[in-house]
Amino acid sequence: MTTLKKLLSTYNLGNLTLKNRAVVAPMTRISAEMNGNATDRMARYYESYAAGGFGLVITEGTYTDEEYSQGFSFQPGIANVGHVEAWKQVTEAVHAKGGKIIMQIAHTGALSHYPKGTVAPSAVKPIGELSPAFGAEGEYATPKELTLEEIKAIIASMAEAALRAERAGFDGVEIHAASGYLLDEFLTDFTNLRQDEYGGSTENRVRFVTEVIRAVKEKVSQRFVVGVRISQAKSNHFTHKWANGEEDARIIFGAIGAEKPDYIHTVEYNAHAPAFGDSGSTLAELAKKYGNTTVIANGQLDQPEDAERALEAGSDLISLGKAALANHDWVFKAEKGLPMESALENILGPTPNLKDQELYGYAK
Repeated sequence: MTTLKKLLSTYNLGNLTLKNRAVVAPMTRISAEMNGNATDRMARYYESYAAGGFGLVITEGTYTDEEYSQGFSFQPGIANVGHVEAWKQVTEAVHAKGGKIIMQIAHTGALSHYPKGTVAPSAVKPIGELSPAFGAEGEYATPKELTLEEIKAIIASMAEAALRAERAGFDGVEIHAASGYLLDEFLTDFTNLRQDEYGGSTENRVRFVTEVIRAVKEKVSQRFVVGVRISQAKSNHFTHKWANGEEDARIIFGAIGAEKPDYIHTVEYNAHAPAFGDSGSTLAELAKKYGNTTVIANGQLDQPEDAERALEAGSDLISLGKAALANHDWVFKAEKGLPMESALENILGPTPNLKDQELYGYAK
């Protein structure tokens, strides 16, 4: 068996000392109360990953304001004082088991399934259809184009949400700039048709992401970890790639890295595959090259040997979705060389499609 020297070693992430390099990836769930409050069931769920040996747990995407950020019913929020109090049972449970926990803060943008309406950088109707898994069917609505004033308000609201997460006892936040949600919609050329400072060139389109990172870092304490999640694929467009290849990666990761986040979390269907074409660097390697910060790699690293190989290739941490879902004790199994259960086969049957894989964790 491959020696798991890197995987099982400690790592300093900002002011956090992680006992190993294994991270539970954020996975979309429908388990909060209707008002967005976290529940005791959620506390037990996240606690079990800490008890199973994971060095770090990242929560499901959590909505940040009570306007348009919510994606679907029963999604947890961090938009008010009640949400703060409800999340404390989760953070306390994880910490009691010796774990660290980061909240993913998310604005769903045009992909929201919530009936309140949707907003986006431009009034571009999303491709694909709403998912019955989130309580809606049919085509997506055409979103309302955000004004400059509304953009600034969302940036401020995400910073306030991060501060509330800190007050709830979290060790950090992960800013969700992946999967086709609002921040990624600004990054994407065909969903961002703006002609102002937030549209046009890649340098302009990444501006919203960098301004959110900056606002969050200015709002929270220095000890609080701030990361950002990036993907090319979207929940409604699994095969999307950045139009300008590595040049886009250089601009995007360079701009994000300049804001000095504690980490960049890259998401690909296969973390070992080239980011563009049939050869070349992976997305995680490009994030490391241009972002100059800690990199968490995600994508088909289910077996400890694959995770170790990603770490040897330059990633600092690896995150698991479906493998963690089936093996809350994945780290302990890795240490002892025990076989892993398959989440997709257990939950979905033997032949899950790509969309099912997306739903159960690889890009959310």
